[in-house]
Amino acid sequence: MSVDDLLVQARKIMRRLDPAEAEAAARAPDAFIVDTRPEFQRRRGGEVPGAIVIERNHLEWRLDPHSPARIPEASAGIRWIVLCDEGYSSSLAAWSLHQLGLGRATDVVGGFQSWLAAGLPVVRPERPTSPRLAPCW
Repeated sequence: MSVDDLLVQARKIMRRLDPAEAEAAARAPDAFIVDTRPEFQRRRGGEVPGAIVIERNHLEWRLDPHSPARIPEASAGIRWIVLCDEGYSSSLAAWSLHQLGLGRATDVVGGFQSWLAAGLPVVRPERPTSPRLAPCW
């Protein structure tokens, strides 16, 4: 099985959101956009206002409600909307969250690049937002 095969499987189990749908969905009190892009991409392209920054290598530990390394927002029933740069790794990340029982997880079609192309809000802080850590860290 190739990574492309995994991507197809991952995308079969969720309804992905276009950028406008993601922005609207994130307004709900039980939904959050999670930006998994590394700092260099956020520095270069900007950031989605209000997004929680969690680098990909920490995602499952921060969002799993049973993990001692979870963030305060991590609870059952949250709709996690995962964002990467072009919408590939975010699909695999959302699929991984499904495996943890977070069945409302999804991602953004085309990632941050499609967010930009859609003319949605972007902020360019002087320093990129630091990734979220668990309160005990």
